Amino acid sequence: GNLTTPSYVAFTDTERLIGDAAKNQVAMNPYNTVFGTVTGFASRDLERRRITEKNGKTYIQIEFKGETKQFTPEEISSMILIKMKETAEAFLGTKVTNAVITVPAYFNNSQRQATKDAGMIAGLNVLHIFGESTAAAIAYGLDKKAA
Repeated sequence: GNLTTPSYVAFTDTERLIGDAAKNQVAMNPYNTVFGTVTGFASRDLERRRITEKNGKTYIQIEFKGETKQFTPEEISSMILIKMKETAEAFLGTKVTNAVITVPAYFNNSQRQATKDAGMIAGLNVLHIFGESTAAAIAYGLDKKAA
């Protein structure tokens, strides 16, 4: 398998795709493929799909199995985290309940909280949110310690 999973979620007429499978079909299905950060969307996202706000919450509108659906960014991110949880459980052969999640170093506090919320939606107890650079430094230190 791959060492990383792209943060892409796609909705088709028949299924929901996560990661590489979603990324590989984005050219054919741009309107129903979501990627980018958990909160805040680039202008390209606004042009490709309907993004609405209700009661101060952002919603992404997509077409899935012939129906119009709306998801929050946290719900979309939770779909990726559920896939990661399932992958980890299959690899480890045990149930995964706790998680440490990395986010881009530029994420602000509200984006970090949104990521933590996505983890909770995915059924994870999020122990900590690390910036990617911090996580890389920790991994480097653990690797050196193991050598």
